[in-house]
Amino acid sequence: MIIINNQTFDVGTIIGEYPAQSIERQVLEILSADGGRHTYRSADELRFELALRREIVNASYALYKSGFSFRVFRDSFCNPAYWNRMPDGGFSLREDVRPGDAIRDIFVNGSLYANECATAMIIVYYKALLEVFPEDAFNGIFTKLILMNWQRLHREIREVGNIQRTGVYLPGDRRYFDNPDVDPLTPEWQGENVIDLGDGRYYGHGIGIHRAEVFINALNGRRREGSVRSAYLMDTVGRPNFRRLFDLYVQSAAPQR
Repeated sequence: MIIINNQTFDVGTIIGEYPAQSIERQVLEILSADGGRHTYRSADELRFELALRREIVNASYALYKSGFSFRVFRDSFCNPAYWNRMPDGGFSLREDVRPGDAIRDIFVNGSLYANECATAMIIVYYKALLEVFPEDAFNGIFTKLILMNWQRLHREIREVGNIQRTGVYLPGDRRYFDNPDVDPLTPEWQGENVIDLGDGRYYGHGIGIHRAEVFINALNGRRREGSVRSAYLMDTVGRPNFRRLFDLYVQSAAPQR
């Protein structure tokens, strides 16, 4: 159930704002049907989360279509006009470019970029934030970006790197397919980070957009010889702190004095 100001929220008051089958409607229906308490301080805070989840899904589709390739960190590459490739394979933002321009370039010139699946997830989240926040606000908040793994996240989305168990899964969540018996000769197949797209589909960099069984079969093909343990979708999610991001969003929209 959805709770706003300590009262059960009637989703019927806002669900008409969103088209049938939309990401927003899917999230509202899942949250309202769940027996747990999902608390918000206002309907606007809820609307913000719905918008950001929609853009996370949209960014996943866009990155999939961009031409951005899969490479292990040692073989990664990026557009040097916007990013510096670091010795460990990550990308650091050039000091002479705006963060929003650099993120957008990945989606425009994806063939100039390649990296691992964790990096793809991070790019998806930054692109979603770029679509929701005013661009000047995004550029002012998300400075000195590094694209690599969960240890190099900007402080405002650090929670995306912390997976936690949950009983409810929503479009826009980061999920993980684990491959417990990965072939030691191909450690990059130890698992696959994915974005939940809703309707049972997931986006995973290097594998694509599919239902769970496709990811499981791909990982099972990279197990050590003799393994009988299948890859599986973990019962965990990684989510940004939507409340803190909403507060930043409100501050960014406030008139400057």
